Amino acid sequence: MNNNFKTSDDSVVILTELMLPSHSNFSGKIHGGHILSLMDKAAFASASKFSGQYCVTASVNRVDFLNSIEVGELVTLRACVNYVGRSSMVVGIRVESQNIRSGEVKHCNSSYFSMVAKDLDGKSVKVPGLLIKDESGLRRFLRSIKHIKMRNARKIEFSRENFEAKDYKDVLKNYNVKISM
Repeated sequence: MNNNFKTSDDSVVILTELMLPSHSNFSGKIHGGHILSLMDKAAFASASKFSGQYCVTASVNRVDFLNSIEVGELVTLRACVNYVGRSSMVVGIRVESQNIRSGEVKHCNSSYFSMVAKDLDGKSVKVPGLLIKDESGLRRFLRSIKHIKMRNARKIEFSRENFEAKDYKDVLKNYNVKISM
């Protein structure tokens, strides 16, 4: 077994950036795509810092935009590794905005990026284990395990090989959908 373990503190990355008019969308709010790009950078930095390797984004778990971000606000992203597999890591990212004048801080979104460590040839490479030191770290690790299991079960259930439309005929009766097949 790998005796090389690190704590999530070894992966912490904090990015702060001023939101400029060039980052805004048609309604004058900061464009969600710009925030997603910043989140991807934070996830890359966190996973690479933890693993000591360049990392690629494998998937992004749900991103809910909770509060809009205004031009002129400071946006701070805090990222750290919550889970590790053999070559993969789940990086949790919290995004907050701060009004410079009032000091008001808003939680704008949180998400989880699955990152994979790669060697110089682009092959997946083993990452250090995660040393959990508190209940919060344990909760985050276990939440990631549950999410991965649910994602894999969903992938199997809805695969071309396993999907049977007849098994779901009653599931959609309360939804705004009409099936014509």
